[in-house]
Amino acid sequence: MTEFVAEFIGTALLILLGNGVVANVVLRGTKGNNSGWIVITTAWALAVFVGVVISAPYSGAHLNPAVTIALAIAQKFHWAKVPYYILAQLCGAMVGSFLVWVMYKDHFDATEDKGLKAAPFATAPAIRNLKSNLFSEIIGTFVLIFVIFYFTNAEMGSEKTPIGLGSLGAIPVAFLVWVIGLALGGTTGYAINPVRDLGPRIIHAIIPMKGKGSSDWGYSWVPIVGPIIGATLAALLYLSLNL
Repeated sequence: MTEFVAEFIGTALLILLGNGVVANVVLRGTKGNNSGWIVITTAWALAVFVGVVISAPYSGAHLNPAVTIALAIAQKFHWAKVPYYILAQLCGAMVGSFLVWVMYKDHFDATEDKGLKAAPFATAPAIRNLKSNLFSEIIGTFVLIFVIFYFTNAEMGSEKTPIGLGSLGAIPVAFLVWVIGLALGGTTGYAINPVRDLGPRIIHAIIPMKGKGSSDWGYSWVPIVGPIIGATLAALLYLSLNL
């Protein structure tokens, strides 16, 4: 498995399971309808675990442009590979999102609310205030990246991943994403990953789903710019503390 394929598959699984739980919770007539935020945050954490376990031995399991950029800033990853990784992550996110739509299509069709139809694709703020929404994404991603830098023993079949203990090394990352969702995710839905939002938002825009409403491109820059800023600040702080 190449690095590109690993990032593609890992991100596709991440989005399939992560956006899949959102669909299960919010769409009409599902078995998990209205099961709540704790279900969503827990499944997203476990989705990260799955994606990391699959891809870590081959690519380091970035699965997130914010991680890739932060590692490059911290001189732990080659800048030449950054576009290559991000392309794989974006393609994987789009495929994962498309599979969620195919699997839950009957429930998308049965759901009338346009906001609920959009929720399994892209994030949206609980209260729309772009400045505070941006700040939320910056803070959430800062916590994600800064803590990842302090996971030690960079071994999971590869020196490229910042966690150890074999497959069990994915557990700390899962717990980290879980607590970010529980503590910091209520304002924007905690994208903390540009392709987690952009890839599915593109799919939402192009699929022939009746009554889907707007893809809200006016907000789409927030879950892209916010995570990149947060990741950059985390990497710079890490560098300044470890000179």
